[in-house]
Amino acid sequence: MIATSKRLEGIGEYYFSQKLREIDELNKQGKNIINLGIGSPDLPPHPDVIKVLHEESSKTNVHAYQSYKGSPVLRKAIAVWYKQWYHVNLNSDTEILPLIGSKEGIMHICMTYLNEGDQVLVPNPGYPTYRSAVKLAGGELLEYLLTAENNWFPDFSELEKMDLSKVKMMWVNYPQMPTGQLPTKAFFEKLIAFAKKHSILIVHDNPYSFILNDSPMSLLSIEGAKEVVIELNSLSKSQNMAGWRIGMLLGDKQRIDEVLRFKSNMDSGMFLPVQLAAAKALSLGKDWYDSVNAVYKARRKKVFELLDLLGCDYSKEQVGMFMWAKVASPTPSTEGSKHPLGFGGALSDEVLYNANVFITPGGIFGTAGNGYIRISLCSTEEKIAESVERVKKFLAIKK
Repeated sequence: MIATSKRLEGIGEYYFSQKLREIDELNKQGKNIINLGIGSPDLPPHPDVIKVLHEESSKTNVHAYQSYKGSPVLRKAIAVWYKQWYHVNLNSDTEILPLIGSKEGIMHICMTYLNEGDQVLVPNPGYPTYRSAVKLAGGELLEYLLTAENNWFPDFSELEKMDLSKVKMMWVNYPQMPTGQLPTKAFFEKLIAFAKKHSILIVHDNPYSFILNDSPMSLLSIEGAKEVVIELNSLSKSQNMAGWRIGMLLGDKQRIDEVLRFKSNMDSGMFLPVQLAAAKALSLGKDWYDSVNAVYKARRKKVFELLDLLGCDYSKEQVGMFMWAKVASPTPSTEGSKHPLGFGGALSDEVLYNANVFITPGGIFGTAGNGYIRISLCSTEEKIAESVERVKKFLAIKK
């Protein structure tokens, strides 16, 4: 028998990969599930972006392998974008590395820096890929707790009590997913001071800063950040280009060169027309972001109705393309204490199997999310309204 590698031990299939298969089976049974769980933008990119892709793809000289560092056109567009919106100066030749999606970058970073036994601070709740990438690279997870009482920020007094001697890296993500918490300058300054004190590399994952937020912020905007910070960003959310797989890594030249040593052994560059279309997308003005956010604002109002119907507690100050909500005291039928993902998991299953609506259990983001659910805004107002009606019917029958 041929066994899988030891690095896959404890690594399960991605939750949404499993759940989408289950939903597909339910749909084959005629359930017509409304999916409010996945953060995949259903809106298209700007028409001009599609136009550039079409025009450039029609040329005969764009189909060869491309530079491992990405097109200079795209790198310059990223530098201008960061200067305009984040007030960060980046050298487009040395401090920017385009990626085939920022999820790719998460793995590249872990493989570049982690040895067996290196420890990594990972948020709980937080994006599950941080955990799996650390494990696959041979690192050890050291979770740090985020709580509503502390505005979903790390508790630095608690971190200082930990043995940090083996910690090499720390993952942070603001605006935070799944909680929607915005960063503050004061928090970012504390984070950089903490990293310098303990010689920890901070990796900031920053794909949500434009969604329902008028003041995008980069950790690199803080003085001295480049000494201890690298940042990931993406066009998936801000430009509605999730399937295009366009991300970026920003940081000091040394860090970019180090990650490139790994990345250049993993891919052969990105299709040039895609890069040129991405550059166009990054040149869009405030009108573009306002138009996208107007749609999300309208959808969010409908999600408020759904959360109120489910008796959840939530903040209306969240940003990003999700709503994070605490599940109310469960009814006996919920049996949340027995569910592996807690009350949030039980409520998610109850709504899926009885109302044919899928919402994400907060427990997939870590144990601190067990009492929560997350609802995506990547669905039309009409579908969210239909979800409200389905849940109303289910709750009426349940009574």
